[in-house]
Amino acid sequence: MNYLLYTIINNAFNLLQILIIIRVVLSWIPHDPYNQLIQLLYQVTDVILKPIREILPVQSAGVDFSPIVAFFLLGFVKKFLLMAV
Repeated sequence: MNYLLYTIINNAFNLLQILIIIRVVLSWIPHDPYNQLIQLLYQVTDVILKPIREILPVQSAGVDFSPIVAFFLLGFVKKFLLMAV
């Protein structure tokens, strides 16, 4: 049972981190923001990124550091949860 829970937690957090990476890469290339998959990606990752953007100070250079912070926070929370299992 513990192995199953470990695997579910590990895969869920890995998926979230991959989705954040995909969103970052999409910000560098032109894409259709009205595509259903893109909108789904934005909805899933905005749950994590919006609170971080509200906490971080606004950058005048136009660089968004919230994906980096989210990536490290997800890694920390994942490690903490996996140690508890």
